Amino acid sequence: MSVAGIVALVAVVVVAIVTIVIGSLGVRVARTTDDFLAASRTVGTRANAAAISGQYLSAASFLGIAGIVLKDGVDGLWYPVGFTAGYLALLFFVAAPLRRSGAYTVPDFAEVRLDSTLLRTVTTWFVVLIGWLYLLPQLQAAGLALTVLTTAPPWVGVVAVGLVVTASVTFGGMRSMTFVQAFQYWLKLTALAVPALVVLGVFVLGPTREGAPPPPVFSAPTSVDVSTPVTLQVPAPVEVGVRGEVDGARLNGQASWAPGPHQVDAGTTLTFPAGAPVPVVSDADPDEASWSAPLTGTGEGHSLLATYSLVLALLLGTMGLPHVLVRFYTNPDGRAARRTTVVVLAMLGGFYLLPVLLGALSRFYVPQLLVTGQTDAAVLLLPSAALPGWAGVAVAALVAAGAFAAFLSTSSGLLLSVAGVLSTDLLPRRLGDFRIAAHVGGVVPIVAALGATRLDFSLTVSLAFALAASTFCPLLVLGIWWKGLTDRGAVVGMLVGGGAATAAVGSTLAGVAPGGWVGVLLARPALVTVPLTFLVMVMVSRSSPHRVPSNVGRTLLRLHAPERLGLGDARRGTRSTS
Repeated sequence: MSVAGIVALVAVVVVAIVTIVIGSLGVRVARTTDDFLAASRTVGTRANAAAISGQYLSAASFLGIAGIVLKDGVDGLWYPVGFTAGYLALLFFVAAPLRRSGAYTVPDFAEVRLDSTLLRTVTTWFVVLIGWLYLLPQLQAAGLALTVLTTAPPWVGVVAVGLVVTASVTFGGMRSMTFVQAFQYWLKLTALAVPALVVLGVFVLGPTREGAPPPPVFSAPTSVDVSTPVTLQVPAPVEVGVRGEVDGARLNGQASWAPGPHQVDAGTTLTFPAGAPVPVVSDADPDEASWSAPLTGTGEGHSLLATYSLVLALLLGTMGLPHVLVRFYTNPDGRAARRTTVVVLAMLGGFYLLPVLLGALSRFYVPQLLVTGQTDAAVLLLPSAALPGWAGVAVAALVAAGAFAAFLSTSSGLLLSVAGVLSTDLLPRRLGDFRIAAHVGGVVPIVAALGATRLDFSLTVSLAFALAASTFCPLLVLGIWWKGLTDRGAVVGMLVGGGAATAAVGSTLAGVAPGGWVGVLLARPALVTVPLTFLVMVMVSRSSPHRVPSNVGRTLLRLHAPERLGLGDARRGTRSTS
């Protein structure tokens, strides 16, 4: 292991230790179910906003956005826009009424609103499914990061993060996670702000590309699928396996590349032997225009369709993410929940400027990632590529610490939401049952991450958002704002829309989705599945008006009336089982 790898590993270990130490502080005050699941509903606005931002900024935010900007350019900006704008929908439609419901979890809210044990069960399993699907890229990102930084096998990072997260959630609960995630937000912000400012300074004031070190070599035989036309600059003669079109000729076999530029067409597969120098994107890249123009780099010819569906998933999916929603139950009242959401918007808006800048700089300093396909590693490799000597090592270690803070904070929030519904819906709700549920909820995604094929983190996370948007968003919006919703409509709508989204997610993860617009909608199904869920919920509810709860007026009044009127109990549903 190199010196840089050892330093990065030390930084990762320090983050893990600090996470456990801060989490242990909550053990002293977490003695009841209310403490473990909702921190006794006493978390202040700024602390809760930092904690929400900390757990929300996942691998897709810390690594994936820079990687997709490096690869797709302007089209990658839709991700931070969608991630942030989702909190506007939360602010306007969900935050305060959800807090006033007095529930612990989304299944609690469903039962309070529609008084159905079947709906509660369906909601519980969708919480678990979304939580596990979202945990998958966090754990795989940890494996990638540790491999890039230390050359350790990917399973080491997966298991290490999984065990640390499970331990911190098991022994601390929501109160401990509030401390941990607030700390991790500021660490992640620092870990991106420092390299962004330093590398930008090097880019503006430093040497040009002619003075940069030569590109690295492939450490093992590597196959690269070229998705867009690109001109690759080869610094030395190399034998390349080609299946596709290179330099205007159709090839299927070995080719000898002389030093200089080579035009590679989209759909071509290149196979480089171990020890071959990594080609870099030529300064005369003909695809530069599409990189800097919107709606040109995604969707296989259906960019507009893909973009609309992506933005819809991110905008409405945020409203349905269980690990985000559960944090609003920790605010003292509905007004505090709204103020928290406004502060979160400011925190996220400031953060997302940084990975966009780093992604653009990565195109200059680490263009070889466009050939290897490991664009998600851009943030990790950029400091060492731009800065020589110990300066690059130190900044890279800071980035490594921030990356693992991202994996730990989001994973802990997800596991907390999964363990919460498992302990309250499948177990007798004792304090020890929460710890059992946390262990069970942590093992499944660890095993899945070890066996599943890794996709781009932004793609995997967008699938989780699409599933959340197709299930919980319609349930919450209609449940809060339409008195005609029935339990039958909610159940059938979630099963139809959520089932369609799950099938689309499964086909994409399995790699069996077809091409064309059908493949685009399977990879980004929200444009179909979200309206489908709303439509089914409304139609089935209209056909069963006799199932509207008799106390719906009183329930909706409690959700919407300010607490100062005294029409509802903000602490309804709390328990204190030791």
